[in-house]
Amino acid sequence: MQQILGAMRKAIVDYNMIQDGDGIAVGVSGGKDSLVLLSGLAQLRKFIGIDYRLVALTIDPCFHGRQTDYTAITGLCGRLGVPHVIRRSQLGDILLVERKEKSPCSLCARMCRGMLHDMAKEEGCNKIALGHHRDDAVETFLMNLVYEGRLGSFQPVSYLSRKDLTMIRPLCLATERDIAACARREGLPVLAKNCPVDGATVRQETKEWLQEMEKGKLPDLSKKIFGAMCRAHLSGW
Repeated sequence: MQQILGAMRKAIVDYNMIQDGDGIAVGVSGGKDSLVLLSGLAQLRKFIGIDYRLVALTIDPCFHGRQTDYTAITGLCGRLGVPHVIRRSQLGDILLVERKEKSPCSLCARMCRGMLHDMAKEEGCNKIALGHHRDDAVETFLMNLVYEGRLGSFQPVSYLSRKDLTMIRPLCLATERDIAACARREGLPVLAKNCPVDGATVRQETKEWLQEMEKGKLPDLSKKIFGAMCRAHLSGW
């Protein structure tokens, strides 16, 4: 966890992510990234020298009409001293049954973000923290380049004027490998993925392509791409 906390602290300082008095809504899906993010932000409060409060927000898509059991995550939140708010939704039925979307990921993400924004405002928060990491940034850059013909990725910090919310990504300097190792060492209650299309997405294909390249003659490919993004100040990096 110390390595992750160091990466988070550097990101928070370098990108001026958090200030005294901030109310931060942490998007918690139950995956390793969001749980490490939540645990890290809760621990950083003790020594980073910034006074902020946290609330964990979870949106249950209720795939196949079944509610997800978040008991273990609520227990973790209790131990961290962070309130946990769960909102059940009908996203699963809307996307897969009513609309019969074959590639629902983009629409699902937009709908989840809209719900998360509303929940954050209801909880009196001015910022939303998401668990995107360095590898996510590189994958997004490659997808934008290959599929849309443009240079760009998501930003470490972005202001949503329509909602008067600031989106922050405190894990943006950490790698997925380090986050996964941290989740295992800390014994975090990572939930099994229950999305029906998990593993069959463009992002997954991009991730696997990068992994294949790095197994060959380009072991530092992701690191080099990220370095180029930062040197070019691409998308605020």
